[in-house]
Amino acid sequence: MPTSSSKGYQTRLMVLLSISFGFVFLDRNAFSFLAPFIQKELDLNNTQIGMLTSALSFTWAISGYLIGRYSDSTGKRKSILLLTFVVFSLSSVVSGLAQSFFMLMAARLIMGFAEGPILPISQSLVALESSAASRGNAMGVMQNFGSNFIGSFIAPLLLVAIANAYNWRGAFFVAAVPGLIMAALMAKYIREPPRATPAQTAAIAAAGGNMSSWRMLAVRNIWLSVLISCVMVAWMVLGWSFLPLYYTNVRHIPASEMSILMSVLGISAAAFAFVVPRLSDSFGRKPIMVIFCLVGVLVPIVAHYFQGSSYLLGALIFLGWSASGAFPIFMATIPSESLPPRYLASSLGLVMGLGEIIGGVSAPTLAGMASDAYGLQASMLIMGGCAVVGGVLALFLKETAPVKVGAGAVPQPVPG
Repeated sequence: MPTSSSKGYQTRLMVLLSISFGFVFLDRNAFSFLAPFIQKELDLNNTQIGMLTSALSFTWAISGYLIGRYSDSTGKRKSILLLTFVVFSLSSVVSGLAQSFFMLMAARLIMGFAEGPILPISQSLVALESSAASRGNAMGVMQNFGSNFIGSFIAPLLLVAIANAYNWRGAFFVAAVPGLIMAALMAKYIREPPRATPAQTAAIAAAGGNMSSWRMLAVRNIWLSVLISCVMVAWMVLGWSFLPLYYTNVRHIPASEMSILMSVLGISAAAFAFVVPRLSDSFGRKPIMVIFCLVGVLVPIVAHYFQGSSYLLGALIFLGWSASGAFPIFMATIPSESLPPRYLASSLGLVMGLGEIIGGVSAPTLAGMASDAYGLQASMLIMGGCAVVGGVLALFLKETAPVKVGAGAVPQPVPG
């Protein structure tokens, strides 16, 4: 049930969870930024690079949904978060110890399983503590600011510098430390939301009991959000996975310059974490989704065709990556406004999980195979196509923003 909390606690919760999710993405993205170094030492081909990315997405998707649903049914959120942060930090250490493709694969599978529930549970905490008028902005900042400022801006600069100065294994060891620190801070400063009272539980049972995944998927905005998640997660994962290789292997950009260009993704996403969700609070979820999904086409087009200076290349990539600002809207805000609050973590886990397992798992492997057969430019073309499909699907969403439909509207679990 939605809770009442002070503005100070809402802000503290949003900031702490955003920073924590930033270190989740630092660990998740570390492999992509270090891929040029790992590929040489372990003698991996592009297909194997794609498979290692897909492995994390696969277990991320499975655990995100299953553990998110468990969190909803038991009311346990904080304790699950603490455990997941410890496990994924330790799996980063194992990644640094890997001596083969298969050992690295095992480490990535474990990391994905630990990291999967973090986003839906964190977003459910934010949604439960936020007012309807500011929900889009709060959920957008939580998901996008820390993850991109830390995981996409700081991470490539820090990790590639460590790999250049020492080796890629040391970079994985360094990446493991912040997660343990954040677990300690969350243990101290985050509270467990109150569980439903017996009267509330009885009322839910009288209204139809628990809502199955199939009933959730019968709601128009949920299945559309799932489809958008599939193609836009693929768009993002392909950018993380293949832009570093494209810059170094096709455009022959030095690794140090590549790390700067990759950090532009983080600056862009961190900046637009405030802009895009806030625009959706003011102008509606649907039009902002359409615009910014289509803007994502700019990234692969520029990476493949642009031949000017690196500064202008970075500026254009900055604009194109603003599409990442739409992610919390279709992954969290629209699902949270389309179903009753009781199903927050379940619906978020469903949208994220199916997006990861279809887009995040299949796209990198398929793009890797296409790149081995036709060259790395194939991955850029697939990436562009994903953004176009995402924009077209967004045209069919039903508007949910309180400014458009009324702040008092209560989401109902009915198809349509």
